[in-house]
Amino acid sequence: MRQCLFLGLGALLIACNSNPSAPSNAHQAKRTEDIQAHWSIAIHGGAGHFGTESLSAEQQAAYRLSMTKALEAGGQVLEQGGSATQAVVAAIALMEDDSLFNAGRGAVYTASGAHELDASIMRGSDRNCGAVTGLQGFRHPIQVAVSVMEESEHVFFSGHGAGEFAQSVGAETAEPGWFHTQKAKARFERALARDTTQEKFGTVGCVALDTKGHLAAGTSTGGMTYKRHGRIGDSPIIGAGTWADDRTCAVSATGWGEFFIRSSVAHDIHARMLHAGTSLEEAAGETIHQEMAALGGDGGVVAIDHWGHPVFSMNTPGMFRGAFISGGKPVTALFADEKIQP
Repeated sequence: MRQCLFLGLGALLIACNSNPSAPSNAHQAKRTEDIQAHWSIAIHGGAGHFGTESLSAEQQAAYRLSMTKALEAGGQVLEQGGSATQAVVAAIALMEDDSLFNAGRGAVYTASGAHELDASIMRGSDRNCGAVTGLQGFRHPIQVAVSVMEESEHVFFSGHGAGEFAQSVGAETAEPGWFHTQKAKARFERALARDTTQEKFGTVGCVALDTKGHLAAGTSTGGMTYKRHGRIGDSPIIGAGTWADDRTCAVSATGWGEFFIRSSVAHDIHARMLHAGTSLEEAAGETIHQEMAALGGDGGVVAIDHWGHPVFSMNTPGMFRGAFISGGKPVTALFADEKIQP
């Protein structure tokens, strides 16, 4: 089902969930509808096999409100002239503190009954990036990832090393109880009884275009319920779960991480735009519905091109998502067949 999201930028179509076919003109050739947005931001809160029967009206309202607040936080940064990176961090940090999502406070439990957090961030101006995996005891993994990008010569820290680095830059700590939620604990207990991992929607991500024309993308997650110690998904892997390049787009992914890694989803979307001249809508659709899905994976992406047009693509019944463009208002969606036209 073709699903489109309009955001009050004239009659500009800015986001579609579809299975595209032929590529469009090269991305360097601006079309009449390719109007540069002053600034733009889009988020996701995870993709999965959920529908209206899975979430009560109260739960749906809670997700919409939380995503609206995250969009407003990022939008405020951009409206005040802040960078795309700062906006991404502002939006994701808010969702990391919200137990609705599988990131930060609401992170799922590992097989050992702990929380191991992953995050990554990338800026499109110079493709500098930072990532952490297996992080424990720090409130905002996305901020630690930013510190890796900005305060070290490295890109990726893991486990104990990630914790040592976070401590060295003064990242905010949190006791184990901060990350606990009864919802995540119940999922862990069910997985423990079956001795198997379980997919948990709720990974959070954000992409943004700032007033200087720079892009950024970030992703944060607790991974999969009952994941084995040391398991790493796509969220902290640059090119799989996160990518940003001012020449093309910014991408954040959510879904079954192993398949996003095998398909290099985020980079594949960028590559289709850069080398094949494909539009962002087409590139995202081809990667999600053909490349990744052909391997058996499921999930989705949120992306923004270098003109500020958000695009969402998913092959699951639901994906928490939203967008906010300068001059408009935040809009959100939960289900794949949902249409929003403010």
